[in-house]
Amino acid sequence: MISKLKAGMNINYMSNTPYWLEIAQKLQALAQAGLTYSRNEFDIERYQQLRTMAVEIVSNHTYTEELVIRNIFASENGYPTPKVDIRAVIFRSGKILLVKEKMDGNWSLPGGWADIGFSPFEIAKKEVLEESGLHVIPIRLLAVLDKKKHNHPPDVYHAYKLFILCFEKGGSLKAGLETLDAGFFELNEIPSLSIERNTPEQISLMFDYYKNPDRTTICD
Repeated sequence: MISKLKAGMNINYMSNTPYWLEIAQKLQALAQAGLTYSRNEFDIERYQQLRTMAVEIVSNHTYTEELVIRNIFASENGYPTPKVDIRAVIFRSGKILLVKEKMDGNWSLPGGWADIGFSPFEIAKKEVLEESGLHVIPIRLLAVLDKKKHNHPPDVYHAYKLFILCFEKGGSLKAGLETLDAGFFELNEIPSLSIERNTPEQISLMFDYYKNPDRTTICD
């Protein structure tokens, strides 16, 4: 759900964003802005060439077909801005809620991309219900993290990750359309994580907020 790139990508899942990907992202951002606002046919052609360069860079480094990359880039419209990923943080008796993702069989905090028309708190509430069967009340924003500054797999998207503390108010644990299972875990029993969605360091940070509820919100 986080990345549209295919499993054939040959990348190190514990590295920061490589330089080639940063260049490709910048070229794509310039191309997208230019194609959005330019009315000159010659400028449009140049911006299309920039997008082609970005596609070729990503394709060559990931062994992914150019058409796949081009379709990802072409799906972005308007002025290029970071995408927003919402993650809900729910504790029960000192254990944190995680859901097992269908996409990779690993575990993550419930959440996903922010949807148009919903606030961050509304997204957190909706995602928890859809992925775990629990009804929650969003309480406060714990952290805003820049994905590229943490140990996530490299991604064509520049994304901000919002971690929102929620309290349970009902429902029952169950799998959802995008999840295979849901459960609460102590810090020393965290299962294999979906690193694309959340890292061990981020889970540890959430436990620190549980132990220190007066800790202020952090932002990269």
